[in-house]
Amino acid sequence: IIAEMTWRCGLNHTVELYPRLDFLVQKSGLDIQSVDCVFAAKGPGSFNGLRVGVSAAKGIAFSLGIPIIAVGTLEISAYAHAASGLPVCVIQNAGREEIAAAFYRQKRTGWSELKAEYLTTTQDLMSKIKGKTIFCGDFNPETGVLIRKLGKTLAIVPSQAARLRRAGFLIELAKKRFDGGHFDDVATLQPVYLRKPPISERKKP
Repeated sequence: IIAEMTWRCGLNHTVELYPRLDFLVQKSGLDIQSVDCVFAAKGPGSFNGLRVGVSAAKGIAFSLGIPIIAVGTLEISAYAHAASGLPVCVIQNAGREEIAAAFYRQKRTGWSELKAEYLTTTQDLMSKIKGKTIFCGDFNPETGVLIRKLGKTLAIVPSQAARLRRAGFLIELAKKRFDGGHFDDVATLQPVYLRKPPISERKKP
């Protein structure tokens, strides 16, 4: 990894993304024309954030005529804890008192998905935990307290810094697929949403 950036952009995805991409390219002393493939997180996540990120990645891939590889956002968070060998449950706040969750684990045969992304509640999730499990992801402190309370000795909750989602883990996962020649279709790639975005009728014509 030559360069990496992590920041919270709030609602300014479009404004902030391209200047930072340009900064990384210049800081690395690279030419954008030398890029072999584009890696991107495909969700689940915020509607606007995913739409901007995936659209930007597809735009770069289209313009340079290079392939694209998309990796699930929850898988990226989980992979940071692969070396533990324990089941890793990734949680992300989904609104409406629900969470998005998925399970992964590093086995002798390699990194594997135990349960794909789905919507649930913290209480329902914890009621099904039967063994020691690492809980990571982007969730608020209240959710962390509830996980520890319900999970007791079975729940391992890393610090907030250790749960930070990094582009470096996206790179490691996508690089394996790149080496195997497993690419996504640039034309048909779409973000992963577990719930349709809220749409309301206009109050004024």
